[in-house]
Amino acid sequence: MTILIREDEGAIARLTLNAPEKLNALSDAMLAALHAELDAIAEDRSIRVVTIAGAGKAFCAGHDLKEMTAGRQSEDGGRAYFADLFTRCSRVMTRIRTLPQPVIAQPHGIATAAGCQLVATCDLAVAAEGTRFGVNGVNIGLFCSTPMVALSRNIPRKKAFEMLTTGEFIETGRAIELGLINRAVPHEDLERETQELATLLASKLGSAVKVGKEAFYKQLEMGIDAAYDYTRDVMVENMLDQDTEEGIQAFIEKRAPTWTQ
Repeated sequence: MTILIREDEGAIARLTLNAPEKLNALSDAMLAALHAELDAIAEDRSIRVVTIAGAGKAFCAGHDLKEMTAGRQSEDGGRAYFADLFTRCSRVMTRIRTLPQPVIAQPHGIATAAGCQLVATCDLAVAAEGTRFGVNGVNIGLFCSTPMVALSRNIPRKKAFEMLTTGEFIETGRAIELGLINRAVPHEDLERETQELATLLASKLGSAVKVGKEAFYKQLEMGIDAAYDYTRDVMVENMLDQDTEEGIQAFIEKRAPTWTQ
């Protein structure tokens, strides 16, 4: 069975985590497949948007605890394996952030621990109503420290800390209020609603979205003066793009733009 399925529809690449018997856990194989496919998509100029879904009854239940337990059998008690595992997982998450294309998470069922981290890492998220989100490693004595990085950059810090220390779940209504997801839709409409959002994003000028995504994350880490200086330069370069010139001219002339990308 293919652990990660890629299906391209026009300019949209749909990735499906396909280990439903393990609730699509981020196993060693899943992390490797995700990283390889994201690298391939980054170089694919025909793809403008990526969606990530999960097969079966859940989106993603986090790391594979059985694999992690097996890792303890080494002479160092698992220290090297665990360090490598969390490094590889972090690289997948940062690859999503550095990907030129926007990435939309499509969670349903549950998104827990590193699965919640995956939702928080994606640029946008459309969830099935009733989906539960949690960073509940603390319930088994493992604080979700790496998932905390993405979560605490998505929602208010006190709520993030509460989720991390109580291990309690939140559902879609609260997830929308906190900013973890963009919207929630009936489960039967989930794929269609996600595809519609992806299609809308894919209709925009790809080069503009690419520079915009990169600038969005970079400026968030800057002080306000540095952010304005940096984004000024980004907009100058964007304005000098021939396709941007065509887009502005088309707007003035009240016609559809003819873009080369």
